[in-house]
Amino acid sequence: MLERFRADLAGLAARDRLRALAPRAGVDFASNDYLALAEAPELKEAARAALALGVPVGAGGSRLLRGNHPEHEALEEEAARFFRAESALFFGAGFSANEALLSTLPQRGDCIFHDALIHASAHDGMRLSRAPRVAFAHNDAAALDGAIRAWRGAGGAGRAWIAVESLYSMDGDTAPLDDLISIAERHEAFLLVDEAHATGVFGPGGRGLAARFEGRENVVTVHTCGKALGVSGALVCLAAPLREFLINRCRNFIFATAPSPLIAACVRASLKIAENAEDRREALRARVALAGRELQRLCDVAPSGSQVQPVIVGDDARAMSLAARLRARGYDIRAIRPPTVPEGTARLRLSFTLNVGEAQISQMVADLSEALAREDR
Repeated sequence: MLERFRADLAGLAARDRLRALAPRAGVDFASNDYLALAEAPELKEAARAALALGVPVGAGGSRLLRGNHPEHEALEEEAARFFRAESALFFGAGFSANEALLSTLPQRGDCIFHDALIHASAHDGMRLSRAPRVAFAHNDAAALDGAIRAWRGAGGAGRAWIAVESLYSMDGDTAPLDDLISIAERHEAFLLVDEAHATGVFGPGGRGLAARFEGRENVVTVHTCGKALGVSGALVCLAAPLREFLINRCRNFIFATAPSPLIAACVRASLKIAENAEDRREALRARVALAGRELQRLCDVAPSGSQVQPVIVGDDARAMSLAARLRARGYDIRAIRPPTVPEGTARLRLSFTLNVGEAQISQMVADLSEALAREDR
């Protein structure tokens, strides 16, 4: 009965693409805990205070049954104020939020235009959507504009939905949001922006790279709470009618057990920390700048300009070997291979957080340079 599964796993192993769970070990160059809030005393105290007030750990049901807790509603109200959106809706994970939005909001007759490198969660949502999807070249606003025009020229009469990330999770580069919002306005399209890796790190008060567009009726943003905010879940910020539509039509929301009220309380605390965390953001920028200089100098790797830095090596086996060498030196660095990234672009994904000091970054880059040289021999 299990032969085909064993065969599939053996095929992955033969191509150096077999995944396996590994424990935390070594200096953190792998997590998305950019502001080092996941273990921050302030969040631990927020959890203790919420428990002392009787906030439950579990919701006990979906939001539409008995699972709707005052902490969920308080978080959504505060998030709408914080991100300066008309309304917000809390989901249990960023993956769930992206899947929910793209499977529910675009309607039959509409068309979804998505960046070629958008998150896997968006692809899953689009597969469930009533609307067809069209990929456009990564960060190519002209290609997007041309794709929408071609769709209209072929008789497309519905609404265009543009789906992008503000900061891409594997390349660390940012979307041309000014161009994208102009295209959305020109074509009366909706713009969906996944702020997963920008929330907390970029924008005024950590409100993200799309902060200046929040509140527009055609802009929907997803703010993941499990990365720089240090907790879990995701906040979708959007116009009030779209929020009500999700509550009534989104299967991912209607039938799922509500997120933990305790987690909602912790996210509320995290938003307050993030809003006043310019010192943390400045310290992170300094680490990113140092890493960029050292990677350019020692490894001839172009800096991404963000806290996500790829070191593209191309070959899957080479990426795995490099990651193993660096883990042996005491660094938690992971190899990323297709299909997570395009064929031929296997890489090390370096993540810079406040969990790591500047001296550790400098030493890691020196060790990486040595490991690259050994692989080339």
